[in-house]
Amino acid sequence: MLEAYYETGDLSGWPQALADRPFDMWRYRELLPLRDPANLVSMGEGGTPLVKAVNVAAMLGLKNLYLKDERQGPTGSFKDRQASLAISVMKENDVDEAVVASTGNVAIAYGAYAARAGIKLWAFLTSLVPADKMREVAVYGTEVVKVTGTYDHTKHIAASFAQSKGLFIDRGIRSFASKEGMKTVAFEIAEQLGLVFGGDGGWPHARGQWYAPDWYIQSVSGGLGPVGVMKGFKELREHGLIDSMPKFACVQAAGCDPIVRSWKAGQEEATPINNPQTLITTLATGDPGPAYKMLRELMMRYGGAMESVTDEEAFRALHTMAKLDGFSMEPAAAVAFAGLFKLVRQGIIAPHEVVVVNLTGHTFPVEKQILGDEWERSVDLAAATRPAMPEEGLLAALSEIDERVVRVAIIEDNPDAARLVERILQAHGDYEILHAPDGEAGITLVQNERPDLIVLDLMMPGVDGFAVLDALKADESLRDVPVIVVTAKDLTPQERQRLSNQVESLLHKGSFIDEGVMQDIIERLS
Repeated sequence: MLEAYYETGDLSGWPQALADRPFDMWRYRELLPLRDPANLVSMGEGGTPLVKAVNVAAMLGLKNLYLKDERQGPTGSFKDRQASLAISVMKENDVDEAVVASTGNVAIAYGAYAARAGIKLWAFLTSLVPADKMREVAVYGTEVVKVTGTYDHTKHIAASFAQSKGLFIDRGIRSFASKEGMKTVAFEIAEQLGLVFGGDGGWPHARGQWYAPDWYIQSVSGGLGPVGVMKGFKELREHGLIDSMPKFACVQAAGCDPIVRSWKAGQEEATPINNPQTLITTLATGDPGPAYKMLRELMMRYGGAMESVTDEEAFRALHTMAKLDGFSMEPAAAVAFAGLFKLVRQGIIAPHEVVVVNLTGHTFPVEKQILGDEWERSVDLAAATRPAMPEEGLLAALSEIDERVVRVAIIEDNPDAARLVERILQAHGDYEILHAPDGEAGITLVQNERPDLIVLDLMMPGVDGFAVLDALKADESLRDVPVIVVTAKDLTPQERQRLSNQVESLLHKGSFIDEGVMQDIIERLS
């Protein structure tokens, strides 16, 4: 296991020094392990946007949710950072032929940068990697070797081949270059959050303060990404550039989640999964090797969470992010967002916390699991019928309400969430919308305006949704007004019992905007 350490001296003035440098990962060269800039192999990697999510954040009740959009890299994933530094270090050490094992994105990125550096690359990929991704690897002149077996088998075959031929093999998390490339994600996030919370909005300009988020969330296969990113935050704190360390969440596909299972079982060593059962092949690493110990140590030191999500949950999250906020992504990236939804519902992530999710890669259009074979639908208005609605959905709940409903009161403390609910209501019908920003104002509004329907946020400061319901129940003239409750947290049995017979529908934020909403709207309009 190799680690890189730097004799840099005082970096407290780094923010000012960086103001005149290009915004890419190499602006942080003092903390990157390349001695001679002449060996730099770059295609503009890094410098990716940090974008604030709007609609999804509103539905989750989060005030500060940001996406680190790594789709913007030269080959479309955050592996470009790893490849740029790793190939540059190979060039500096006169490596002219190398071997890498991959589930897809690493081979694509390494292939592009190796071609630019004039290094011959052998890429060993599991046969589960879609043929289109393999062809993309081959486009760069990489020698592609397809291994019929798991990714762990593939890594073993690649290592044996490299040894037999006397070739350099990229060792992933065991080498220093891979981790060091990934830590630039942390540098950029801290610098960009400094612009959001401490800057004047211009770019670039000199500032003296960077910020770490409260949470950093990423989908995990072998674990290299979060290990590298957390190393980056650690170095920033050691140099006095940030005041605190983020908690981090590792999210894995449930069909191949050795890190999550081992952590939840309290194990010091990871138990490998020999037969991964996930369609998301880029995350199908059954044996995380030393990464588990490193992640476990980070989790115990800084806090956070490890969570698994099903393939179905990941694909639903993919659709949700695309439909609500316009972010299309590969399934591996969607795993992180599905994990975010779970952690918010479980109350592990609080509404006030600053959350950054790594959007690790672009949409891969030939993945049939994303859209299925029947990805387009026809709407025959002449033959339209009224189908059964999904059990959880704002439009489904509305369909159970009397058609005479005209005035709707939204009691919601998050203005973005209120606007999104209003959009959905307006798509459903011609309603008069009333809005109250908190529970106390909501009670007054309902008493004065007598709405036909109430959409009520349950978790509000001060007078919460439960208190609003109690006030309605105590008023004989209002106790029969139908109420749709929305909440971002998982309710306890006691809370559910308290709501029984008081509300028309109970919906979870983030789930009532589901795949059926657009079709619901079309059928309503017909």
